[in-house]
Amino acid sequence: MGSAISELPAHRTPLADAAETGLKIVVVGGFGVGKTTLVRSVSEIRPLNTEEVMTEAGVGIDETSGVAAKTTTTVAFDFGRISLNDTMVLYLFGAPGQERFWFLWDRLFSGTLGAVVLVDTRRMDDSWYAIDRLEHHRTPFVVAVNRFEDDGARYSLDEIRQALALPEHVPMLECDARMRESGKDVLITLVDHVYMLATAQEATP
Repeated sequence: MGSAISELPAHRTPLADAAETGLKIVVVGGFGVGKTTLVRSVSEIRPLNTEEVMTEAGVGIDETSGVAAKTTTTVAFDFGRISLNDTMVLYLFGAPGQERFWFLWDRLFSGTLGAVVLVDTRRMDDSWYAIDRLEHHRTPFVVAVNRFEDDGARYSLDEIRQALALPEHVPMLECDARMRESGKDVLITLVDHVYMLATAQEATP
């Protein structure tokens, strides 16, 4: 399936009439980490999103340190689509990042093939809940570090893995959620990881 993703068309395409198999991937992470941007950059359709302008009602509730310039927020989920071939379709769901919307996550995880955890090193603690819930659901996932230009620390992947107490078998890579090719690399890594886990499970007597 990784090769199918690597051959994604650059233009927006309609869903094939022969499509019969849908695979679900969830993109999770903290507030302002780039989930909506990632779904938008890789989707072959204009993504459905539930972004709303942030108002004074969120002051004192939504933690905006490190992302003070952010003016909108996802209040339900983002939705995008990728056709892997004529019969198989990948559906992308971007989860809301604020703590007050975390109750939606368990429902989004239902029936999920795997997940992408987006990490912003300026707000690393925001990643804990996503990783914890995915491990609880035993959902395969990869960690993608979305690098921001104003991130002066520039922690290495090894340092980030250690900070998150992430096991070695969980793939981790850098990405730029704004770039389609980078987003495709993240999805390919996830699909390959899920495939390897499934193959290993089948081989276990």
